[in-house]
This record gives sequence, structure tokens and C-alpha cells, in this order.
Amino acid sequence: MSGPLMPKATAIWLIDNTTLTFEQIGEFCGLHPLEVQAIADGEAAIGLLGHDPLTTGELTLDEIERCQANPQDRLRLSPKPQPMKGKQKAKYTPLFLRQAKPSAIAWLLKEIPLIKDGEIMRLLGTTRTTIQSIRDRTHRDMSNIKPQNPAQLGLCRLDDINMLFKKYKETTPAHS
Repeated sequence: MSGPLMPKATAIWLIDNTTLTFEQIGEFCGLHPLEVQAIADGEAAIGLLGHDPLTTGELTLDEIERCQANPQDRLRLSPKPQPMKGKQKAKYTPLFLRQAKPSAIAWLLKEIPLIKDGEIMRLLGTTRTTIQSIRDRTHRDMSNIKPQNPAQLGLCRLDDINMLFKKYKETTPAHS
């Protein structure tokens, strides 16, 4: 296998869910970077749904994060694609809710300062890079991010938030 099973659908997912460059996505999916840009601009692959390469095992989260950290690196297809099992499966968030993730991350960091990046990633289906940029206040849209409860935004269940509060009860400052 030289590329993902569904190249354009995979490109759509990578555009929507990562900060990879058009060149990185294009090379991985076997598409020209201008075609990837056209997909991102909504001029190509209209109506096509994204395909998550994490759930099919074509990519790993570590591989995506490695390439997001260095735009010169290229994505490598997993040697033996195998579907992910259990809680490791990437969380799908509808397009209209993705804009709310930074606000949810900011809320979690404010309310539970000692929360681990991995817990936020599992809860919201986001990347470590996004969490770090909000933690460092270097996110590209930082001026518009207003902390909001992710359960109220519909990004997770209230039970999940309550479990996190219970876990960090001793280390979290008292709420008024």
C-alpha cells in the first residue's frame, strides 16, 4: 500500500483535524498541494466526507504530531494498518463544533490546572499542539477564545467532566 485507502477523504479529515501543511497532506495522499488547498477552500471534493486514518490504523497520532511539529517531515503510512480498539479511537466532532474546542480546552486548563494533555486529548479529540498553544497563549485565535464548559458546548458528557474534577479534587483550587 503506497497511500491511504481513500486519498481525498483522508485529505479532508487531515485538513479539518490537524495543522499539517498542504504539502505534507498532498504527499501523503498522493495529491498536488494546490488540489489540497482547493479542498481546504471548498472548491474541490465538495460533499465528500472526511475519512479518519487513525481509526483504520493508516496513521498514528504520534506520526501526525511528529509532522505537525516539523513542517519538513513527511507522514509515513503505518506498516500494517490495523483498526484502533476501545477508548483509543479518535473522537469525531461535527464541523460546527470544532471551532468550540479551543474554548473548551481553555476552560479545562483554567478549572483543572494540573490536568494532563493526554486527558484533554482523549476527552475532546484534539492535538497536543493545540493544547500547548492555548496553554502558552500562542494560539492563532487566542484573542477570541473564551473559556467555556465542554459539556455545555456538547463536546463531551457532564459525567466525564465530573470524573476529572473528582480525580483532581485535592489539587484543584476551591471554586466559588
